[in-house]
Amino acid sequence: MSSATTHPPLVPFPPDSTSPRPVPSLEKLYEMTSVPDERVVIPSVDWAFYEQLVDSIPEGANIHVDYDGKDLEIMSLSQLHDGIKKRLGRFVELTAEELEIPCTGLGQATWKRPEVTRGLEADECYYFAPEKLVVAAEAMMRMSMDGAAYPNPDLAIEVDLSPSKIDRPGIYAALRVAEVWRFDGEHQLIIIEQLGDDGSHQPVKGSTFLPVRAEEVARWVLKEDFRDGSLWGRRLRAWVRAELAPRIPR
Repeated sequence: MSSATTHPPLVPFPPDSTSPRPVPSLEKLYEMTSVPDERVVIPSVDWAFYEQLVDSIPEGANIHVDYDGKDLEIMSLSQLHDGIKKRLGRFVELTAEELEIPCTGLGQATWKRPEVTRGLEADECYYFAPEKLVVAAEAMMRMSMDGAAYPNPDLAIEVDLSPSKIDRPGIYAALRVAEVWRFDGEHQLIIIEQLGDDGSHQPVKGSTFLPVRAEEVARWVLKEDFRDGSLWGRRLRAWVRAELAPRIPR
């Protein structure tokens, strides 16, 4: 099977064409994303194309789609990608639980937001704001399948084994996601970014939702022995009680 990088990007129809641009079949999408974590861009598409493509991909297909209002990026996820995002997610969840900080996760949810013509699929995402926790809980109790019933997340996790080829930061900014924890695969770093008054995300030393610094997250996710996930979790909980709990004002 050929590499995803050997496929030329799809190009828009000529301006005088009245035919809608065809959405690639699932078979074609699998072919385009045959190399995990290699990003393929479909340039210059509209919202209808993005929405139709996302809706055509079945659950469990392992095809990740993001749209920055102009260009669309697709890729499949590797086992390494999933392993890192799982550890990052467990770090957030176990830390919040141990510190009794209210938190709800929505996993790898797809956020389609036509009001800002942006859409993306976070690796993991969470609510911390009390009002969002209430709204999300009510939507879940109604068993709502409508994405519009759920507010945009407060914190998102991004695993970038390869750099994005579209304006992914601009998508998070348009969705007003307050904080992004990002694994930079090129430099083997965990970076915590927060949304500033200027509407862009900038690196910061630590999280506003959990009393933890970026280098501490990196230690537990990238350096601590995680061969036994259960033991890793128990050691993390003990560290949170000893090191992070005293940082919370009582």
